Amino acid sequence: PCTECSCSSGKDPDKDPSHTKKKEKGDGLCVPKIFFGTRTHKQITQISRELKRTAYSCVPMTILSSRDYTCIHPVVSNSTNRNEMCVELLEGKHGRSCSYYHGVHKLSEHHALQPVCQAWDIEDLVRLGRKLRACPYFAARELLLGADIVFCPYNYLLDPQIRDSMDIKLKDQVVILDEAHNIEDCARESVSYGVTESQLRAAREELDFMVTNSIRQRHHEPLRAVCCSLI
Repeated sequence: PCTECSCSSGKDPDKDPSHTKKKEKGDGLCVPKIFFGTRTHKQITQISRELKRTAYSCVPMTILSSRDYTCIHPVVSNSTNRNEMCVELLEGKHGRSCSYYHGVHKLSEHHALQPVCQAWDIEDLVRLGRKLRACPYFAARELLLGADIVFCPYNYLLDPQIRDSMDIKLKDQVVILDEAHNIEDCARESVSYGVTESQLRAAREELDFMVTNSIRQRHHEPLRAVCCSLI
């Protein structure tokens, strides 16, 4: 028995002063989620396969991944701009919507994804989504709320913008990073952005116009200087 909890002394946990204090404050005892971050989506498949072999194969789980891997819409999935096209459909632009998104609950509530079944991977989710004509991307996000273990690529945990968009809260949770020596490169990539020389030259021309016409010169002159130095 561990020395820090009531089981070692034979005390009733309900009569333990610290336990009572927590109840009085209304904090309650909360089981944390386990966020398991990997370098690539392919590694998630390998890890979920290993999870199937353990005694924890039936725990509630989900896999967060990009639309590149989970979108099944016949038009959007074949586009190079999946994220924007998906958002346009969800907002109902051009009078069209996504029928797959409206069937999300059919997939997230399907018995094959429930804790009584074995661990699953992205391919299983996509295959089931095609069968039910329901969106695997948003179904995985729906399952996040009740999941005990969440698999995802590093950047879902490291990039604050992705964390906010996916509604990931890491406070008081367990975070496991597989092959953590890759974290440095991933962190660098998440705050980096690539531009071409032609984009820089176009930006400089626009900033030249702003400065010449006295449009917020104080802000635009330093930006123009950065563009010129990079070119």
